[in-house]
Amino acid sequence: MIQFLLLRGGAGARLALLLILMLTGLSLCPNVAQASHLRAGDIQAKVDTTASPNPRRIFFKMVLYTDNSSPVDQPSATIFFGDGSSSCIDGIPRAVKRAIPGNTDTSVNIYYFEHIYPATGGYNVEFIGENRNDGVINMTDSKNQSFYIRTYVYIDPALGLNHSPVFTAPAVDKAATSQVFLHNPGAYDADQDSLAFHLRASQQVPAGIRGSVGGFPCSGQGAGTGNNTPAPQSVPNFRYPNDQAITAGNPRAVQVAYEGVPPYIGSPIGVPGADAIFIQDVNTGQITWNAPVAVGFYNVAFEVEEWRRVPLGRRLIGKVIRDMQIIVTASTNLRPTITIPQDICVVAGSRITGAVTAVDGASPSSPQSPITLFAYSGVIPPATFRQTTTGPPQATGTFSWQTTCSNVAKVPYLVVFKAQDNPATPSTTNPVLIDEKTWRITVVGPPPQNLRATPAVAAGGLNSMVLNWDTYTCANAANFYIYRRVNPGPVPGGCETGIPASSGYVRIGTVGPNVTTFTDLNTDPVTKVNRGLDRGQNYCYRIYADFPLPAGGESLASNEACAQVAGRGAMLTNVDVATTSSTTGQIAVRWTQPRPVSGTFTSPVQYNLSRAEGLNPAATAFVPVAHGPFTALADTSYVDQNLDTQNKQYTYKLEFVQALATPISEFSPTASSVRVSALPANVAATAITVNWTFNVPWDNATQPTTIYRRTGNAGPYVRIGTAPSTATGGTYADRDPALVKGQDYCYYVETNGRYPGFTFLSSLLNRSQERCLTLISPPCTPVLKLLTTNCDSLANLNEFPRQGERYSNRLRWTVGNTPAGCDAAPASYKVFYRPTPTGRFTLLGTTTTTSYVHGNLTFSGGCYAIQAVANSGAVSDTSNVACQDNCVFFKLPNIFTPNGDGANDQFRPKNSSPVRRVHFQAFNRWGVKVFENTTTADDPILINWDGGGPTGEKNAKVKTVDGVYFYLAEVEFADFANTKRTYKGWVEIVR
Repeated sequence: MIQFLLLRGGAGARLALLLILMLTGLSLCPNVAQASHLRAGDIQAKVDTTASPNPRRIFFKMVLYTDNSSPVDQPSATIFFGDGSSSCIDGIPRAVKRAIPGNTDTSVNIYYFEHIYPATGGYNVEFIGENRNDGVINMTDSKNQSFYIRTYVYIDPALGLNHSPVFTAPAVDKAATSQVFLHNPGAYDADQDSLAFHLRASQQVPAGIRGSVGGFPCSGQGAGTGNNTPAPQSVPNFRYPNDQAITAGNPRAVQVAYEGVPPYIGSPIGVPGADAIFIQDVNTGQITWNAPVAVGFYNVAFEVEEWRRVPLGRRLIGKVIRDMQIIVTASTNLRPTITIPQDICVVAGSRITGAVTAVDGASPSSPQSPITLFAYSGVIPPATFRQTTTGPPQATGTFSWQTTCSNVAKVPYLVVFKAQDNPATPSTTNPVLIDEKTWRITVVGPPPQNLRATPAVAAGGLNSMVLNWDTYTCANAANFYIYRRVNPGPVPGGCETGIPASSGYVRIGTVGPNVTTFTDLNTDPVTKVNRGLDRGQNYCYRIYADFPLPAGGESLASNEACAQVAGRGAMLTNVDVATTSSTTGQIAVRWTQPRPVSGTFTSPVQYNLSRAEGLNPAATAFVPVAHGPFTALADTSYVDQNLDTQNKQYTYKLEFVQALATPISEFSPTASSVRVSALPANVAATAITVNWTFNVPWDNATQPTTIYRRTGNAGPYVRIGTAPSTATGGTYADRDPALVKGQDYCYYVETNGRYPGFTFLSSLLNRSQERCLTLISPPCTPVLKLLTTNCDSLANLNEFPRQGERYSNRLRWTVGNTPAGCDAAPASYKVFYRPTPTGRFTLLGTTTTTSYVHGNLTFSGGCYAIQAVANSGAVSDTSNVACQDNCVFFKLPNIFTPNGDGANDQFRPKNSSPVRRVHFQAFNRWGVKVFENTTTADDPILINWDGGGPTGEKNAKVKTVDGVYFYLAEVEFADFANTKRTYKGWVEIVR
């Protein structure tokens, strides 16, 4: 007899009554047949591909792997289609049943079905099987746990004939203790969408398929009164296969190395004595377990996300959950080792041939056996793989693929090669073992052929360039992109597609795939005004093609075609720092007179000189100099005054204008001043390093740069040496034995440039500003301490965070004593920050104190580092890196009052550390879902349920009745480990 204690009033009474009803309901459930046979499976989908396709008609293929030792069969399957309907009554009949090659203890069961959906949108297609096979050791009581898999399909006619990811390798694999286990699902996407792989827990539906209460999903048959919407959960006590708790009785789940095990060449490698590794590569899907310790069955699921490349970025359009089984035995057999070709890049139209070899592992108790080679890929067919020998000693095979233009893609094609040995007497203690590796093949478009450039004069006297090229060989190309630069550029790499920004080329036009000509009128990209090409310039061009999404991809760049426009434009020749000062600095700017194609200029002309701060300023940063415009053709110099040449570098731009009916403007390439810096070169303060930078159109690299120095802050400069410059600057080490520690020194440099092809412009002298410093040792390296956040205190607050409440991180540091002889009295400190444990630091700020508060943060996690700065400008080595993780806590209330009074109207966390995502579901006492939403860190308030009813929408007009509701909150925190936790509980609604 069961006795119940009814608590007086409120939530207690409601909970007790609910417990009575649930237990009573459970006693009415019909007996559901329990079966123990399902090992693994997945569901694949594609849109209607018939002659008259319906975009809402989806074809499905489900593959289940069953245990042949079980007497239970799976002749049909129950599918939930995600739109409130299911196959609970009729079932989906099995179409195929066969054994896995080389794995006779498992059968493959294939089911084909289709469904027409009522509207566009996303749907979860789910299968519940009863039940998993017995003996899975990384969960509790597997034979009584249902088997659950899911595929999310998104129906949108704009996606075209979309296919879900397809798995070409079986979902059941064999492993041996103390040997590396490798598995690759051989996944591909027929539409060339990008795939991302993520491990996750195996799932089940506690209620099974049919029943009367408690969330049983099936409806319409017997006592099945559900809503055809399963509520999956992780299987009880799921643990990943390398979890130490699984191997009770073993000291640790570790890699065990012993004589005869084939060495593992891959990443990550195991470390003897360390925890075993169990990971999945996010890009290839490769699972590495290094290495199993305990024998038995292991199940693990992984989710494959399908990302579509779209013009504005990426879009998630599908997910497939595959649940797989790994069978581990204590085998004396040793796995084989496979060798595959190196990753390659080929031009579309090429034939690819790759040789694959494998050698079986051998020991006195396990002689070498013949090897069967397999290849899994979405390109097979038309690609082929044929094994020619089985060994021993060596198995060989050949992969062959004739690529075409339709194979051009942004991401590589993956071909998974597997070598499987064949023991003379295979058994449960001597199973077949494998090795596998993934070959990446990138297919790029061929370069456009025979690009030619011809100077021409367009309407209005504008100089132009006519480009022509041959008809492109790939009819499926999307666009041609035309690029230009002044003077020849670098030669592209062997498989470098497109034209990188580092080449100095700039895109000037885009045309369709059938176009074979383009006229360059130097059109302004903003105003769309044709400005014409500058006279005397040698213009060079390259073009390339791209290919349509979703596969995308690009071609190699064309040959470089160059031609020079007749005449000569005005050219900057000098940006010479004449005076160094923070307020009265002067720079002398000079340029050449332009020359017409023939005769003289017949229209009024003028020069417009403009200036901007910095080495590579934006085009919008230039402002006219105080004097101008210059209206005489011979007016070719200007001294720019009242500048801060001591602290700033300047860049100049020159425009030459012919005042015709339609004015013609020509711009010379910009030119910067030379900027010099000087720092102590070593801790002993016996040398000084002088560096300089510039960005000029003339060549400073073929003639030496002269370095000048003076002792003290007054007196004459003396020439102390020369050094070569590169295209952007140079360096010089002043190691004069006469240098004295503690003495002040000043430097400037003078570059010597030339314009190739112009003999009268062969000695362009330009001075830098003067730079003075005191020769002292560099500052000592700081020692940093981060005052960490007290997570326990925050978690115990009544509410956190409140509106507008933010985190602050407090840093303190001391001056260290390294390196020996360093300066312990720096002038200031630079504070650096990054929000993650790895990556680039960014400068937060500078302070003269030994503490810093980083405030107004939405999360507390991050890493910091400090550098000390001397008066000379020398900086110390970076301090130790101090990091702290985000807190992990999440508390939900047990009551809320959605009565519209503005107080406690929404159900939301009381306390929460930073999260990335919360998936929340609420159920009534009968297990019916009444609300569901997903919120992310971008949402100002998490969950925010206002008591909306069964529509599951925020602010729904239909409100739930007062009472107790049960919730399931799946929370992904924003800590470094991306911690995921599930919170279950109840909440009472009182209005």
